Amino acid sequence: MVTGAPATMRERREELTPMLAQYVDVAERYDDCVVLFRVGDFYKAFCEAADEVARVCELTRIEREDSTGTYTACGVPVDNAPKYLRRLLDAEYRVAVADQVEDAEEASGLVDRAVTQVLTPGTVVEEELLSEGSNTYVGCVATAVGDTGDGSGGGTDGDDAAYGVAYVDVSTGECAVTAGDAAAVDEELARIAPAELLVGPAVPSEVVDAADCMRTERDPEEFAPDAAADTLAAYADPERFAAAERVACGALLAYAEYTQGDDGPLEYVRRVRRYDPRRSLRLDATALRGLELFENPVGSGRTLFDTIDETRSALGRRRLRAWLRRPLVDADRIRERHDAVAAFAERTLVREDVREALSAAYDLERLVGRVSRGRATARDLRSLHDTLAAVPEVRAALEGIDALADLRGALDPLDDVRERIDEAVVPDPPQEITDGGVIRAGYDADLDEVRSTAREGREWIAELEARERERTGIENLEVGYTQVHGYYIEVTNGQLEKVPDDYTRRQTLKNSERFYTPELKRREDEILGADERADALEYELFAGLRDEVADESDRIGELAGAIARVDALAALATVAVERDYVRPEMVDRDGGRDRDSDDLHLKRSRHPVVEETESEFVPNDAALPRGTVAVITGPNMSGKSTYMRQVALCVVLAQAGSFVPADSARLPVVDRVFTRVGASDDIAGGESTFMREMRELTDVLHDATGDSLVLLDEVGRGTATTDGRAIARAAVEFLHDEVGATTLFATHYHELTDLADEYDRVVNRHFAATEREGDVTFLHRVREGAASSSYGVEVADLAGVPESVVARAHDLVAAERDGDRSADDAGGRDGDDDGDDDGDTTEAIPQRTLEEVAENGHSEPSAAGRDRREASPDPSQATPGPEPEEAVAAVLAELRDLSLAETTPLEALNRLHDLQRRAEAVEEGSPGGEEP
Repeated sequence: MVTGAPATMRERREELTPMLAQYVDVAERYDDCVVLFRVGDFYKAFCEAADEVARVCELTRIEREDSTGTYTACGVPVDNAPKYLRRLLDAEYRVAVADQVEDAEEASGLVDRAVTQVLTPGTVVEEELLSEGSNTYVGCVATAVGDTGDGSGGGTDGDDAAYGVAYVDVSTGECAVTAGDAAAVDEELARIAPAELLVGPAVPSEVVDAADCMRTERDPEEFAPDAAADTLAAYADPERFAAAERVACGALLAYAEYTQGDDGPLEYVRRVRRYDPRRSLRLDATALRGLELFENPVGSGRTLFDTIDETRSALGRRRLRAWLRRPLVDADRIRERHDAVAAFAERTLVREDVREALSAAYDLERLVGRVSRGRATARDLRSLHDTLAAVPEVRAALEGIDALADLRGALDPLDDVRERIDEAVVPDPPQEITDGGVIRAGYDADLDEVRSTAREGREWIAELEARERERTGIENLEVGYTQVHGYYIEVTNGQLEKVPDDYTRRQTLKNSERFYTPELKRREDEILGADERADALEYELFAGLRDEVADESDRIGELAGAIARVDALAALATVAVERDYVRPEMVDRDGGRDRDSDDLHLKRSRHPVVEETESEFVPNDAALPRGTVAVITGPNMSGKSTYMRQVALCVVLAQAGSFVPADSARLPVVDRVFTRVGASDDIAGGESTFMREMRELTDVLHDATGDSLVLLDEVGRGTATTDGRAIARAAVEFLHDEVGATTLFATHYHELTDLADEYDRVVNRHFAATEREGDVTFLHRVREGAASSSYGVEVADLAGVPESVVARAHDLVAAERDGDRSADDAGGRDGDDDGDDDGDTTEAIPQRTLEEVAENGHSEPSAAGRDRREASPDPSQATPGPEPEEAVAAVLAELRDLSLAETTPLEALNRLHDLQRRAEAVEEGSPGGEEP
């Protein structure tokens, strides 16, 4: 990557033209940047830098030759600069833009140039380079110099925390800082997702290795505690922060000032917020990725945020994203959000009126930044006016709604600011203030007088042509204007003998002559002078108005926050109404520890993203007492991962303030959500899939608490079966005995279902499927009890594996099953077999059905009887079934247990067909031959 002054130019500095020498001077001062140097209508780069810019931006290099020799150059059109700047930033370049800061026409020699802005991936503020619906953060990780210990853990417990983590959005002024150990750094960087990261000199590289963004090196002196504290003092009292926080935040703000070209503090960074990650639901990088909150591995696939984003403004969109990234853990605050969502959901007209008004809301947070930097245009101020004009309408719609009273009170319409802008700025101003015509007539008497002079002069000139034609008798005489020669009277060569004596020649053309008169020259001077004075006065008036608006930055910022909350809440209400989400009952995690109060109950829950793409999504219940480990078995492709994710997503949505996709919901407040669902090799990092899975499992077992929700999918599947099964079993036991977290544990190790007989808080759940004549139907329905088959061979067949391979696999499964039966006849399995399950292709009867059979006076089914299945296997492979009376009782119990209201027509048909076949089998004397 080429940055700084090109070497070929530095080597022959004394030979360079003045302009190229000026370019080298600027490039040496900004030696970490690609310098784009304004020359006429282009931003140019030279020599090696030109080669780099041409490659990244796909532009053509040109060869230049002057008295100093030959060099290459590449130009970026000024009018289309954002397009090319975006390419450079995406390629992780820093770009220093050197503009002409002197009028070329007024310069006596070389035009003066200076860097007006430094653009980096994390500090861009130009509207064309930003995503309106999300923040662009630059982050910083630092430590108090000399302190690189492990710290105190994930939080802001004091000066002993090892690392400070700070972030700022330079476009909006949002700034926050926390502190913690290496694990906390990793978690926070995942949540912040900075576009650029500053790393302090004492921070080990492995602490920030997981951050997928551009790294920026700065002078180590900026991370010195005293220097950082001095910078921070302009924004907040340094004593409020821990030592590592002071260093991280101070160094970060110094960098932000550097990129914005400011000599002092950024005025629109109104406050630096110190936060504790433990005061929100913690979601590490693995959980964010596994739950697909903001990114989908498919690339074009929808995320949870995409699904619930019904906001109408950039303000609301960023606020909703922030709520989803940091859900609440305070039950009272969660209920307050639910109250507000319910208020909007219950009032359709109010909701739609508010959303319609907010659709025109301007991005006030970024406006404040532009106003404070002196970059806001007249159109920006008119957009602020239009947004303020909509606030009274929103306030009126919210009047009398108790749940929204505080929010209504925060909607300050800023009538004084709105009226001041309306008095000063025309309704549809030009984009640039230098184009004139920005300030209304009547706003300033001096400006009106100057404009009147110019207007009267132009009116006199407009009438001049007719007067001179009549006076001179030259019928084709014309009056015109050019920027170079000013006003003129043009006469064709054939009429030159009629030219009066008071005409003075100004310009000779091929077929005509141009003249002026003393009066025309006087009027021209008046007009041009008036125009110049008007432009200068207009700019002065606008700059003063802009400063007045900047003085109200705090009020505008508070209003922006209120608009963002209203928009986000109304969006959540819209989702709830249109998609049949229900308000969850929230149980405070500090409100007691009895089993009933902390149960997680979801009735007919759905996956919020999948149900939008699947026309026949099958809802499922979830009933998990606190601390329960649910071992989930069932076929491949049956929906185990989707089920686990939908439970977790309901929890995340609820704590973010949303209603949830279910018929009813009662949820405990959890402190963290852990996931281990799917992984891939890290080839560059030298880690296999299994190693990555084990690292993720390690994080879960070390950090989960009794208030956590844990999702584990196929733990131990990347190694030998005996080892993997042992790891999975030990993990379940540890979660049950040591952690106490509510856990969903999906596995194909069917032996783990025996744990339900040994531990009081381990339960079995399975996904049902049926098989007829080799065809498997996945019912996607969660049932109590354990499944005993994964239908792996059948899934391979569905995937298109060659028939010969599938047939051979069936033979091997049958052979192993026969061997297992022989072992059972000889005294049972030895427990050390490396198979994935017990060889049976059947599915157990739900536990509650067995209990009902026992209650009706029937004997406890045998081990073989518990291994019933919903499939229709080859009769030659059937295992011994239960006694006829047990089979009849099981059929009746299952029929009685069938919930018709919750069963799809296809599922009901399949279930009834299988029950009928089982009844027929009992009559024929083979009750064990068929199972649902």
